[in-house]
Amino acid sequence: MDPFSFPPLAAVLEAAYRFVEGLAALLQPIAGVSSAALAILVITALVRTLLIPVGVSQVRAECTRRRLHPQILALQRRHRKDPVTLQQKMAELYRAENTSQFAGILPALAQAPVLSVVYTLFVRNTIDGHANALLAQQLFAAPLGGSFLHLLAGGGVGILVYLALFCELAAVAWISRRIALRLQLVDTQAPASAATLARALSWLPFATIVFAGFVPLAAALYLAASATWTLGERMLLRRWYWRGPERAAPVAPIPTR
Repeated sequence: MDPFSFPPLAAVLEAAYRFVEGLAALLQPIAGVSSAALAILVITALVRTLLIPVGVSQVRAECTRRRLHPQILALQRRHRKDPVTLQQKMAELYRAENTSQFAGILPALAQAPVLSVVYTLFVRNTIDGHANALLAQQLFAAPLGGSFLHLLAGGGVGILVYLALFCELAAVAWISRRIALRLQLVDTQAPASAATLARALSWLPFATIVFAGFVPLAAALYLAASATWTLGERMLLRRWYWRGPERAAPVAPIPTR
């Protein structure tokens, strides 16, 4: 069953279609045939601007967790054999600090509906019963509704657009990984396997590149713009919040190799 045949979802998709189409028409004098691509970038900027308070809360929570790191380690060592009590004690500690263990996933969850709508707008031939004109939009000869695999099979210069996006995503992922490893909180008494696991998980940002290869170019463009915004926003907010007496005590970094 098509979920967008459900009237409320169909209305949301139609409204999103009209908004993107209208914004692209408004940007036509500036971007020409790439106006829809520029519209996606504008939408990304609007969404990320609305999510700035969430990003601030996230970095503030990150700073708090670093400050609480010695207490967290003490709880982990005290209740190592009782995971239920450990979770309760940690929840109480975070609650007392008015923060959460899961603050880091809020931006991704908040953007999921937007990314889902962008994806759907560029994979459907019809929207609410009429032809989807957005599928004819391009970015430097690459169709916004085509995926990298589709372009790879058909060839053409549009592949270069995807390669440029992959390079940007790879650069953002590499910088993000280096920063994550440098800021990783590590228990120096933990087994070496913990550091190995942390290094393995640090490669997760590169999964975005794989995901971008399977979605329409419009969605990949949104992913690249949002990832770049996230990196810049985090760097600025960390510099702002991690100053003075609130700055966390230094911890042993994980080797980046």
